Amino acid sequence: MDRRTFFSGLAFSAAVHAVPASELDEITPSTIATGLRSGKFSAHSLTEKYLNRIDAMDKRGPAIRAVIELNPDALKIATELDREYKAKGPRSPLHGVPILIKDNIDTADRMKTTAGSLALADSVAPRDAGLVERLRSAGAVILGKTNLSEWANFRSQHSVSGWSGRGGQTRNPYALDRNTSGSSSGSGAAVAANFCALAIGTETDGSVISPSALNGIVGIKPTLGLIPGTGIVPISHSQDTAGPMARTVRDAAILLGVLGNKDYTPSLDPKGLRGARIGVARKFFGANTHGDQIAEGCLAEMKRQGAVIVDPADLPSHGKYKDSEFQVMLYEFKADLNKYLAGRGPHVAVRSLSDVIAFNDKNKDREMQIFDQSLMLMAEKKGPLTEKTYLDALALNHQLTRNEGIDAALKKDRLDAIVCPTSPPAWLIDWVNGDPDILDCTSPAAIAGYPHITVPAGFVHGLPVGISFFGTAWSEPGLLKIAYAFEQATKARRIPNFLPTAPVA
Repeated sequence: MDRRTFFSGLAFSAAVHAVPASELDEITPSTIATGLRSGKFSAHSLTEKYLNRIDAMDKRGPAIRAVIELNPDALKIATELDREYKAKGPRSPLHGVPILIKDNIDTADRMKTTAGSLALADSVAPRDAGLVERLRSAGAVILGKTNLSEWANFRSQHSVSGWSGRGGQTRNPYALDRNTSGSSSGSGAAVAANFCALAIGTETDGSVISPSALNGIVGIKPTLGLIPGTGIVPISHSQDTAGPMARTVRDAAILLGVLGNKDYTPSLDPKGLRGARIGVARKFFGANTHGDQIAEGCLAEMKRQGAVIVDPADLPSHGKYKDSEFQVMLYEFKADLNKYLAGRGPHVAVRSLSDVIAFNDKNKDREMQIFDQSLMLMAEKKGPLTEKTYLDALALNHQLTRNEGIDAALKKDRLDAIVCPTSPPAWLIDWVNGDPDILDCTSPAAIAGYPHITVPAGFVHGLPVGISFFGTAWSEPGLLKIAYAFEQATKARRIPNFLPTAPVA
């Protein structure tokens, strides 16, 4: 990648990109299933339309840069699925549905799995990730892979979310000079921009939830262990999980059901807020005045729909868990990444974290023009996972976010869920200062390994903001019930207009 290519990620045009309405806009798996039955759609025709849209809008036009690589076999796979559909009918609700997955998820095909890093530019996975096996078995069409914050945003303390050495800078479809958040930046932008029907992201702390909120879509960070974690470039095995990213709660629930081998659609009750006891985590308010006002309106609507709002219902351990979380992530990143890279085979140029650090040093002109690798250097200094410092930090994590955190708040007021604003609106892409420190609510559920759902809540100067619902382990059905009822009552999502900047009034 030469210097012109590198910096083209911020060569924003002042022009408004005319984006004509498309039959792909806001299309759902259910719509696709109906179209396949009637003959309106075929898996091949849908895949071709999505590929054409990505070509016109991701690499050209507004140049979102959400997709890092297209699957060269996507049309072939779609054709085979069409033949099977005619002979046997659909495999699942995802039969023939085009899906994009994050580029830290292994696929044993002609695509690479790189975590956005040039160090893995030639890395081909020896086998599918567990979740990819489930997608293929369900008959999904894997269109390609999405760009991400390189190494899932665990390289530097001063990173720019949505940027990777391999993929460049992902832009927000609502305002092209705004960030998509990380690390599932490409997945969030691709779903928002209707480049796919559904997408998969991964989260350690916030990397499904935050990009979903900033891109105006639904994101689910499930209970740790619900979705197979094998074959994903790791950060922290005690927190890492994949999760669905979609435009509606129903779509996300359908995808979660395939990934988790369970049908969640019975939970989707438009009257699901009636009698639900929902606690307000007030200490997560305050990041943005306009966003807080939207959240207050959301609470009022929940009351109108019959919910019992307990306010406040803050976590007793609010804010006490960040230091122990950071220590655990440093230890586990080194151990987990070394194990992952060692299993990739001799054809991979880097076989350990120290190899990655050396590669980045050798390729500073391509990998470190914007930000450094301070987190990697800190992680490399850590010892094995048998060290007392690590074990104590891990135990403290669970104590603070489970028994003295989410579970304590739920038990105290007999709550079904906790609610708060997800995060402030998207910030400007800033290659000088990096990402700002923002107040968001992702850490407690991420550290605890508990589920978290964000749903579109409204807009601040044209930029989407989300509302979050989280609860105890394995509470996905109850959270989906609440989230779906809220979504049906508010219908807050709007299609992005690919504006050059936010329309500040």
